[in-house]
Amino acid sequence: MAVPKQRQTSSRGKRRRGGHKKIQAKNFVKCSNCSKDILPHRTCPYCGYYKGRKITNAVK
Repeated sequence: MAVPKQRQTSSRGKRRRGGHKKIQAKNFVKCSNCSKDILPHRTCPYCGYYKGRKITNAVK
């Protein structure tokens, strides 16, 4: 069985494990009513529509 000859430093291990940690861009979709960019599966904060139906009053 393979055994490491020397101990790896903590910083080297963190560099190896931390390669996939990054900020991802948010996915936006167009509102079907006002065509503004909104987060998916949420009521539009500008016009209050969701899936073509009026849900709430506009907040902004």
